[in-house]
Amino acid sequence: MNHPENLLDAVRYFSDLGVCDAYMRRIKWPGGKITCPACGSERIGEIKTRHLLRCKDCRKQFSPKVGTIFEDSPLGLDKWFVAVWAIANCRNGISSHELGRALGVTQKTAWFMLHRIRRAMESDSFDKFDGPAEADTTYVGGKAENMHAKRRKKIIQGRGAVGKTPVHGVLQRGRDDDPSQVRTSVLGSETQAELMRQVRSRVRHGAAVYTDAASAYGALCLTHAHKAVDHSVCYVDGEAHTNGLENFWSLFKRSLKGTYVAVAPFHLFRYVEEQAFRFNHRLQSDFGRFFQCLSQVVGKRLTYRVLGAVDDAGFMGIG
Repeated sequence: MNHPENLLDAVRYFSDLGVCDAYMRRIKWPGGKITCPACGSERIGEIKTRHLLRCKDCRKQFSPKVGTIFEDSPLGLDKWFVAVWAIANCRNGISSHELGRALGVTQKTAWFMLHRIRRAMESDSFDKFDGPAEADTTYVGGKAENMHAKRRKKIIQGRGAVGKTPVHGVLQRGRDDDPSQVRTSVLGSETQAELMRQVRSRVRHGAAVYTDAASAYGALCLTHAHKAVDHSVCYVDGEAHTNGLENFWSLFKRSLKGTYVAVAPFHLFRYVEEQAFRFNHRLQSDFGRFFQCLSQVVGKRLTYRVLGAVDDAGFMGIG
């Protein structure tokens, strides 16, 4: 087998730690030249019984996990690779409870694993879209009808988006064989200046941008070919619509409501990035998405100290 094609194949293929170790080396050192992370030496020995490498100059022992999201994890790569496969290929994601049962680890450990993998899924690209593009904001938060009357009275002070967390997205429409791509940001404040910054930092000057009729997008006409569609009248006006982005929001909220259920606002951006990764690579095979995610694990270490923080209400996400 050249590479696994489905989850069952992946479990079998990566059940051998030796195979996992060799695979991780190709990811960490694609050129084949192994270097010491401590001193940079290329005089490297191997401790095969422990799946470790040893620098012959500084005497440091290290593994291919160093400098990746897997660093300092006591779990073997056989479990990590299966976890990466699962989250990269489950359309609505996989909860920490489900992953924990599947791998034989605690829910807390699985939660930490998923967040580290989401860190790898984050896009580091600074390339701007060249249009046509769509821009829109959605709001994430509990429904008033599902809240206890006391909590509803405390939180709901207005209508619609009040008390919810705004998430902004910009979508590059697909052309020819290239599928549409999306980039997202969780906003701290939904001001006109912030919305303008989001669009202008992601779409090239002069490109076509389509939005809804929100007045905050009015100034886009100064830098882009902007056209808005008034949703109180219609949802499509020629080329002007945000249906592509609305489709992404639907997929994103389906994962929140159906899989993760409880998500802390300060972790929300990680869940958005997870869904954006699967959306942007949706035409790839299961192995393609797995390999794409695995190729992004280097240089993205995430510690539990960062994740273990709680908000003022003491709430932690358990998705």
